[in-house]
Order: sequence, then structure tokens, then C-alpha cells
Amino acid sequence: MGLYLCVFDGSDDDNELEGVEVGSYGDFHSFRETVTTCLENSEWGSRFPVLMLHHDSDGAWTAGEAANLERELLAIRAALAQLAPAPFPAGWQAEVSRLEGLRPASLADCFIDVDGEPLIDRLLELTRLAQQEYLAIHFQ
Repeated sequence: MGLYLCVFDGSDDDNELEGVEVGSYGDFHSFRETVTTCLENSEWGSRFPVLMLHHDSDGAWTAGEAANLERELLAIRAALAQLAPAPFPAGWQAEVSRLEGLRPASLADCFIDVDGEPLIDRLLELTRLAQQEYLAIHFQ
């Protein structure tokens, strides 16, 4: 089952403004495991509580949490950009990276959405939209 994060227009849950197909819940967990291992000294949520402590299979980040989530994602992207890249996991990520000709320059580049776009950048777009429109980011 895949994880889809999206911002709805506020009128109902059918009118989506923007969304990111992350991949599987396991893919999102792997991203967060990398964050905790590399950036939080293996103490889950110690530096990035908005990203790390939210349950990954339901609910939403509120519009109010979006600004803090954006700050965390910017710090994560900057820190992971200083680390060497890792191979894409076997499966859809390896296939998408091959098809798109992706050549990660850093660990930050090693996390992609299902379209091959940088995951952190796509998540940042959602946080900015959520703040601009004062809407939540929903887990679907």
C-alpha cells in the first residue's frame, strides 16, 4: 500500500490542490530512519519532532505545524546534502532512477517520490502550500 500526502482545498476531500506519492509506507519509514540515524544520533524525534513523531499512516499535519515542518525539512535537506549518496534500494526506486538517469550527488538526493522527483523538495512544496492556504497536509 502506498503513502500519498496531499493538501485539499478545504471544501471537501475530493478537491486536491497538490499531492506527493511517496511510495510505500516502508519507503517513508526508511527516509525517517535515515534522518534519525544520520541526524538525530539514533534518538527518534529528538531534533525533528514534527516529521518524526507524527504517525505515518493517518491523520494530518495541521496548517500550524506546516511552518515547523518546513524548517525541519530545510535543515534535513542541508544536513543530508553534506553526506555521501547511497545506492537506491532495489525495486521501484532503482528502476525510476535508472529510467530518469538520476545520479545522486548526496544523500539528500537519494530519496525520491514515485515520479523521480526529490522527496524532500516535494514535501517542502506541500508545507509551503499548506501555509499559504492555511490548510492541512493529509496522510492518505
